[in-house]
Amino acid sequence: MAMAEPTATAMPTVHTATTMESSLLVDGGERSNINEQPRWFTPTRLLTLFCLINMLNYLDRGVIASNGVNGAPGDPGCLEHEACFSGSGIQGDFKLSYFQDGVLSSAFMVGLVVASPIFANLSKKFNPFRLIGIGLSVWTFATAGCGFSVDFWSITSFRMLVGVGEASFISLAAPFIDDVAPPAQSSAWLALFYMCIPVGIALGYVFGGVVGGSLGWRSAFWIESLLMLPFAIFGFMSKRIHLKGATQRFLCSLVPVAYRSRSFGVASEVKGLLDDCKKLAMNRLYLMNVLGYITFNFVLGAYAYWGPKAGQAIYSMENADLVFGVVTILSGILGTVVGGIFLDYLGSTIRNGFKLLAVSTALGATMCLFAFLSTSLAVFIPLFAIGEFFLFATQGPVNFVTLRCVTPVLRPLSMAMSTVVIHVFGDVPSAPIVGAFQDWLQNWRLTTLGLTCIFFLATAIWASGIAIAPRNGDRGIEVTPDLHQPGSKSQEAPLLTNE
Repeated sequence: MAMAEPTATAMPTVHTATTMESSLLVDGGERSNINEQPRWFTPTRLLTLFCLINMLNYLDRGVIASNGVNGAPGDPGCLEHEACFSGSGIQGDFKLSYFQDGVLSSAFMVGLVVASPIFANLSKKFNPFRLIGIGLSVWTFATAGCGFSVDFWSITSFRMLVGVGEASFISLAAPFIDDVAPPAQSSAWLALFYMCIPVGIALGYVFGGVVGGSLGWRSAFWIESLLMLPFAIFGFMSKRIHLKGATQRFLCSLVPVAYRSRSFGVASEVKGLLDDCKKLAMNRLYLMNVLGYITFNFVLGAYAYWGPKAGQAIYSMENADLVFGVVTILSGILGTVVGGIFLDYLGSTIRNGFKLLAVSTALGATMCLFAFLSTSLAVFIPLFAIGEFFLFATQGPVNFVTLRCVTPVLRPLSMAMSTVVIHVFGDVPSAPIVGAFQDWLQNWRLTTLGLTCIFFLATAIWASGIAIAPRNGDRGIEVTPDLHQPGSKSQEAPLLTNE
């Protein structure tokens, strides 16, 4: 009598850390291999791409501040058909006061404040390059809209949208670069990226002066919009590049992939974002670094916006856009790169980062103070160039500290929140405040001298950071889970515990 064969029982598939290592769900259920990168990807290409986008972002800042685009107010009561000067550029066409002009420079921050934390949080679940593509598309539309604006309120609205577009990029680029950079050159790679800030602003001065003077200020915005369009399209087309922080969070989770929900609730996302913000608020190193950066950026933002106008008034420069552009390019490139390389040479630690921030800011402030005290243009230019060299040497170290004083999973948010607060409390209020102060004082030399002294407050704040930074083993928090031991603790414990 034949024996009945036993019936096979279907067993549930168990997803271990090994299978979790191979794939994850992104963008509404699209499965992606965490070890697979797009074919175009190499660390050097990624750095180059981000540098070009960053340069265009800040070229826009220089364009709107240039005398060729921003222009000058007309004589009080002057009409266009009269022989008196009726004004030029945006300020002349829309009859803006210095205060209104300062508000215009800061309007982008409204969009940046709202959108930055949102993009940073969405990067955990969605393709960051797709998010960047969305943001850059908004940026392209907004800059083109600036050229079509008809009054103060319309151009201010478009400047707000520029901030939304920029938000998708600024919170994600630095964590990517920090992830892919060679460990011994991480500060130098970040410095190369942030070198594009002064270069972009300076090129914006020159570009705005040349294009605004020859084709009109509206054409400058239309051209920069066309320059960004290919990068926006590329952002939509590129496959996902995996952030270390997102990969870490996925692999450390004990929830099997099969039971992961393909949707997410708004309430849970908001709660997660608030929890992450609370972690940043409890991190003393992060707060000290950001507080110093806010103070520093208050002055630097006012320099960037009012510099060409102040230089033209104090020293009767006929080509202030070109002079400030060339000085900022040379000093910005050298200072930013040397600052990053020097931090790597000293040892890329948080404590050394604070030391370099305090010393560089003090030296830069001193040189700029003597520059604005001078009465000769021949003396002003070299002193101001040296001052900017030391000031831009802070860009690599300040962002290194921002990234390395938190865990990898918090790095996009740490960059986003840092960018938001340094603008909200730094260069956003500084432009209209300095403009209003100049409206009252009517003396650009005294205005710039008082502004420069604020750099010494930033020096004191960053010097205080040295006292609370760990003396040993403070290269940053790195959590590397053991992928083959489900539920095991990380192989490397956090080097900093004050998160």
